[in-house]
Amino acid sequence: MRGLRADRPADAVQDLPFDGLALNLRRIRQFVVLAETRSFRRAAERLHIAQPPLSISIQKLEAELGVRLFERGGVGGVSLTPGGQAALVQARRLLFHNAQLLVAAKAAAAGNGGMLRIGFVGSTTNGVLQKIVRQFRAEHAGVELVLKEATSVQIVAHVNGGELDVGLARTPLLNSAQVELTPLLAEHFVAALPLGNALAYKSELRLEELAGESFVFYARGEAAGLHAMAMLACQHAGFLPRITQEATQVQTVLSLVESGLGVALVPSGFEHNLNPRVAYRSIAGLSPAAGIGLALVLPDMASVAAQNFRNVAQRCFPLA
Repeated sequence: MRGLRADRPADAVQDLPFDGLALNLRRIRQFVVLAETRSFRRAAERLHIAQPPLSISIQKLEAELGVRLFERGGVGGVSLTPGGQAALVQARRLLFHNAQLLVAAKAAAAGNGGMLRIGFVGSTTNGVLQKIVRQFRAEHAGVELVLKEATSVQIVAHVNGGELDVGLARTPLLNSAQVELTPLLAEHFVAALPLGNALAYKSELRLEELAGESFVFYARGEAAGLHAMAMLACQHAGFLPRITQEATQVQTVLSLVESGLGVALVPSGFEHNLNPRVAYRSIAGLSPAAGIGLALVLPDMASVAAQNFRNVAQRCFPLA
């Protein structure tokens, strides 16, 4: 080990390229074993290699670091230098984090670890999202979930662009994208009316009865699917709605209805919401062409975790 400076300060090791990128992990492991056994012979036996290759490997490591790690003793024995003692602490950390890296990578590849970025429309917080997430966490606790609320249009774009791994969106979806859709719920429109509305006393309505009402409608750009289907339903009933307010999320639409600003067509899943200021009424003779629902959006090359999320969602909501 001639030519190495033994008087280099121990804390100088902190400035060395000891990040596992420039150094050979096999040599790091051999260094740790030699430091623990204090013997080339015992270290070679534990590593299942001959002593000469081990000695050469340690010399190369010292050359890479520019620090003498061991002082040779008698009969193959060695002791750590101050620089070696400092390096040993970091070497053990490096091996530990390398092992953790492998575990994390394998878990993510198997769908049992890593991160899953989920986009969801606000209306899924009506119980759909909670049920799926609760079951997924019970089965795949090692996966970190990152939830982001967005519109259906945004969810499709972000899944297609790789910013999201999976999404829960309202259907129909009117924009083209390289994504896969898994239907979860089939719904239809029900009428939402302010409690003081004259039609609220009826148990069931025909859509044409709402022709003279002010409508709270879905914004064409941000909620294109719901806007199109609600417009289609009204046209099949023989009228164009008089739109006085627009909103993106179903919850916002209902808040405006509650405020008395108009009536609205909302997904049937909301008719079970208890609100003393909003009356939900079924609509007779509603056109089947104006069907709506919820679907899972996945990229063409979905991760194992995203596929597991889809499997859980399908079990939670088996579409009849």
